[in-house]
Order: sequence, then structure tokens, then C-alpha cells
Amino acid sequence: MDERKILIFDTTLRDGEQSPGASLNTHEKLSIAKQLGALGVDIIEAGFAAASPGDLDAISEVSKQVKGPIIASLARAVKADIEAAAKALENAERKRIHTFIATSPIHVEKKLKMSYDAVIDAAVDAVKLARNYSDDVEFSAEDATRSEWDYLCKIFEKTIDAGATTINIPDTVGYTTPQEYYELIKYLINNIPNIDKAVVSVHCHNDLGMAVANSLSAVLAGANQVECTINGLGERAGNASLEEIVMAIKTRKDFYKGCYTTINTKEIYKTSRLVSKLTGIRVQRNKAIVGKNAFAHEAGIHQDGVIKEKRTYEIMKPEDVGIDTSKLVLGKHSGKHGLEERLKEMGYALTKEQISEIFEEFKKLADKKKEVYEEDIRALVDDKFKLTPQVYELVSLQVVAGNAASPTATIKLIKNQEEFEDAAMGDGPVDATFRALERITFVKGKLMNYDIQALTEGKDALGEVNVKVYFPDIDMAILGRGTSTDVIEASAKAYLDAINKALMMM
Repeated sequence: MDERKILIFDTTLRDGEQSPGASLNTHEKLSIAKQLGALGVDIIEAGFAAASPGDLDAISEVSKQVKGPIIASLARAVKADIEAAAKALENAERKRIHTFIATSPIHVEKKLKMSYDAVIDAAVDAVKLARNYSDDVEFSAEDATRSEWDYLCKIFEKTIDAGATTINIPDTVGYTTPQEYYELIKYLINNIPNIDKAVVSVHCHNDLGMAVANSLSAVLAGANQVECTINGLGERAGNASLEEIVMAIKTRKDFYKGCYTTINTKEIYKTSRLVSKLTGIRVQRNKAIVGKNAFAHEAGIHQDGVIKEKRTYEIMKPEDVGIDTSKLVLGKHSGKHGLEERLKEMGYALTKEQISEIFEEFKKLADKKKEVYEEDIRALVDDKFKLTPQVYELVSLQVVAGNAASPTATIKLIKNQEEFEDAAMGDGPVDATFRALERITFVKGKLMNYDIQALTEGKDALGEVNVKVYFPDIDMAILGRGTSTDVIEASAKAYLDAINKALMMM
């Protein structure tokens, strides 16, 4: 049986970031890109260079610092876009310019207001220009699944002749169905004379909930590249989910005969969590592969079956996606060595000094909780070693509240080893806390969203607060996150996290 590698083109940093509320700064994009490298994706679409100076800068930094995967930038079939992409990718070890133009009647006639021949000319010119900057050029026919099939054959043949090394057939609005998409991919492969000179790629959206099914159907039809995102992020209902594509091919290798990817699946869960944390978009509990319930069993019959033989109700090993099911109970009597071993099992590579810092926080938490769970430890590590540099750090927080007193918060922060303390009153303890933080930092924000959830179970659960704050001085909304067993402290950490991010951009 001939083996066929399916290339994984990750567009979390481009299409995924287009999810409402998922904007990422350069530092956060770089963190995700490095993790995507560890995951083993073949191509990272790092952004849309012409979209903004920030996107160009982020692509440039990813190009400089992330080695291994091909780094791509999206560009319309416009000279300025292609030149911006080329500039952003100058320092990439391996680079790709990904250019596109729409081909469906509704886009050509209503949006572009061009003739069909003019669209082909623009596509060919764009590919030729891109080839001046890179030997690796991808061409996408936007809204391909609502385009005339013979017209697609024509534009793909012309763009391959012009130098396109990958052609992409996007289901831009999630309109197609698995059988229909299979037939389209087969038709194109069989009717484009020079198709052997290019990789056939697919990019599916999830508007009808079929992005993954459509992508896998295309693989069966002969596509060798799948464009997808972590957690299925993307415009509107999102894109095909990387983790679902990869694990379907791995788990059902009997069905997808000869197909394989080179993804390090043990990095899937860690990657999913990082993307969720930095975008502020949570993974639903019943999400396939990476949801909290994906490997959980509550029903008695299921529990009985799993105890006797895991394969009765588990078609994948949770360990294969980086979820450790072994139970190591950690509490206030646990020692540093036990915590260190648990951190290693969870995939953290920390120094002795970092482990000592975490251990101090762990002991404080263990004094408050009967049992410390894996999510507690993940939250401690994430909270202690923040990806965003800290301008101010929280030293202490005291809140007075009740039905007979005006809520008052007294806060002490440290900045460059200098302590600052102030107090404020508010409509409630959280409002008072936020006002006190603003008084100390001189950064005013408008709270747009406040969300709290328990990371673990029980009365002593660790709470996570996520806030979205608009800062007029930089005209930007920023996400902040904080964790603690005390919801007021978690709120303070979250708001301070947003302030610190804003200060880094001022």
C-alpha cells in the first residue's frame, strides 16, 4: 500500500485570529507559533501582512524565530499585498506566499465587479509576482465550492503554469457537503492537465457543521494538504479543527488507507489550551479530542466497561493527545519531588528555580484545598510564568464589603522593586478593586466583559476570571486573565493582566 503524507497547513494565526474577539499581539502570536512548531505542523500561516502594521510585524517575528515549518503570509491578488507578504517573510527559513482571488459568480459579479477573464489575468499576474519573491506559492480560488467547475479548472491550470506550487479549493462559506466536495476534488484532479505539478489543498469552514467531514472527504478524493485551525477557530462558525483531522486519520488509518501526518499528537492538548488561553475563547466541554469531557465517563455502564477494558468506550488513548489519565493525588503533605514528577508528566520543562517558585504557590493552595488537581497545577504554572511581561505585580489586596458598608478595596502593587498602595470605593468589591488598580497605574479602562468559572470542583475550587477591557489611550480592547481560590483576587489579577498588556503597547 502506497503511503501518502497529508500536509497540515495551520491557519490559527490568520483565519483563526479573525474569530470575533480573538485578536492577538505579536508576543502572543509568537508563543503560539513556537508551540505549532513543537506540534509539528508543516505550514504556519502567520497572518495577512497587508492587513495592518501589527500583522506584518508579527509575521516577521515568527519568520525570524520559528524554524522547521514553512511560514506563510496571505495576500490578495494585489501587488501591494504580495510585496507586503514578501517583506514580512524576508527572514523565514522556508517561506510561502499565499495569494487568492474569488471565483464564484456572486463574488466576481457583485463584489469584484470584474470579468471572468480579468479575474484569471489578476490571478496569473499575482502568482508570477509572488514567484519573484518565493519558490513556494499557493493560489486559492476564494468561494470555490460555489464556482463553476470548468472555470476552476481553467484558473488553476493557468496559475499552475504561472508558477503556483499549491492550489487551494476553499469552501469559504461552509456551503458544500462531503459527497459533493469529494466529487469536486476528483473532478479537478482528473480535468486539470498540469495538476501533477501542484499540491492539491482544501480549506473548509464550518457554517453547516461539516468542515471536518468535508476536509476528510477531500483527502479520500486525493487532496494532500488540509488547511485547519487549533480548536476549529475561524470566521463565523470556524474552520476545520486540526486536532479532529489529525486524530481521525490516525485513529481510522484502516479507512484512510496509506494516509498519515507527521503531527506530534502528544502536543495537541497543550497547543489547544495555549490557544484558548491567549485568545480568550474557551473550548466547549464536549469538544472532540480536546474538550474537558472528551475522555470522561460518568454513566455507570460506561465506567464499568472502561474499568474492565478501556477500548469498550475509548477509541483513542488520551495519552496520545497529551492528556494524562493517571491519577496522582497532590495535597498539602506532598513534597517537591512529587510535584516535580507530576509537572514532567504534564509536559512542562521547568528549571529547578521555577519548580521551587511553583512549589511555594502549590503549598499555599494545598493549605486551602483538600486535593490539588491537574487543572490547579496548570493554572498555577500559567499564572506564575505569564507570557506577557509584567509591569506591575500584585503584592496584597484587602477588600471591605457588606450590606452596611461601602465596598472598599486597598491594593498594594510593586513595579521595579518600588511599592505603590492606594484604595478606592466602588459599586461592589470587584468594581472597587478595579478602580483601585486604575488609581495606582494611572491607566483607565472600560470593562466590556467579565466572566468567571471554576476550574475544579468543590467549595474550595480554583476560580478563573477572564475580562475584556477597552483602553481609550490605545483605542484597543484587551483580554486579561487571573486565577485564585478567591474570586476577588482572581478578578484583580485578571484586570491587572489587561492593564499590563496595555502598558506594554503604550
